[in-house]
Amino acid sequence: MAHILIIDDEAQIRMMLKMMLESEGYTVAEACDGNEGIQKHHEKPADLVITDIIMPGKEGIETIIAMRRENPDIRIIAMSGGGRNNPEGYLKSAKLLGAEETFAKPVRKDTLLAAVRRLV
Repeated sequence: MAHILIIDDEAQIRMMLKMMLESEGYTVAEACDGNEGIQKHHEKPADLVITDIIMPGKEGIETIIAMRRENPDIRIIAMSGGGRNNPEGYLKSAKLLGAEETFAKPVRKDTLLAAVRRLV
């Protein structure tokens, strides 16, 4: 089954996504920011990356750019709650920079799982 890397600074979001994806049979790794996510991807390459946009350290847009530069074929889903702003601007940028799918938080479980199945 596919290996998925979740990058999000919120531990509760990571835990919820991990439980949801593992219950579908995927193997899951977690990272709290883009720097850790890139390191984990180097250690064990992911088939799919799910990344938050607004994070301390290396945020999601920078992470998408770095991962695309290293591996143009990597599949990426970007998510954002928007922080102080509407998430649509961040998500539009993520899509332009290489995310196959983008979702505003909170995302419905069935919507996210359908995107994961389509991309892996």
